[in-house]
Amino acid sequence: MSGAVPSQFRDRLRGNEILAGSFVGLASGLVTEIMGIAGFDWLVLDLEHGAGDEHALVAQLQALGRTRTAAIVRVEAIDPARAQHALDSGADGVMVPRIRTAAEAQMCVEFCRYSGRRGVARYNRSWHWGMSPRTLADADGEVVCVIQIETAEALDSVEEIAAIDGVDVLFVGPSDLSHGLGWQCPPDDPRLLERTAEVARAARRHGKAAGVLVGNLDQARAYAQLGFTFVGTGSDGAFLALGASGAAQGIRGLASSAPPGGGPAATDGVSPAEVPAT
Repeated sequence: MSGAVPSQFRDRLRGNEILAGSFVGLASGLVTEIMGIAGFDWLVLDLEHGAGDEHALVAQLQALGRTRTAAIVRVEAIDPARAQHALDSGADGVMVPRIRTAAEAQMCVEFCRYSGRRGVARYNRSWHWGMSPRTLADADGEVVCVIQIETAEALDSVEEIAAIDGVDVLFVGPSDLSHGLGWQCPPDDPRLLERTAEVARAARRHGKAAGVLVGNLDQARAYAQLGFTFVGTGSDGAFLALGASGAAQGIRGLASSAPPGGGPAATDGVSPAEVPAT
């Protein structure tokens, strides 16, 4: 939580350990809690493409409050009011999409920190409603600013963006970036890996983390090998859709293995207990 509760997550970003994450778009406090308990180091609560709004966001932040998972809120655009509201609600950091220039990245840093242009207000969730003795400098030292590198312009400016004090993560959005480069390709396309390697190198030169969201473990491994350490895969909706469709198809497949006459089918040693029932 930004403000009242000390956080070591920014320090972990600087430590070069691989931090596992995912995105949350269903706007459910319970689903967010499950994602946190699952063991992710960080989760992005997505207000850009997700189903939620700032009212739902508070319940999601409360759900993560009893886990060890850092809560990063992706706001819709470069908007100081939305970023400050997310931080005042208790987010550990903010992710800003569609950045194009170093000047825009600098603006994001400033509205994330009191030493910049973040407004001072203590009677909110972040500051335990005014009961926290911690200082503004404490919060500034822990809040995380994630800049998305998902446009051709941002990629061209990545060295300047990485050099900005207060930018903590350079986060690649493979789908938007490949589209911006004129390609329709998966995250592990060799052309895209070659260009995103520039992001990892710039991050490493300036002591920042390079981040990415991909669709599977093989793609995650490809980016980790490039030096990406803030590595995410999937989302709550994707995990639910894949799990549900897999279960439905598996049950339908039982028809092909059922013996004539409706007797018990062979289980091939698989116990029903392996699939939890509701």
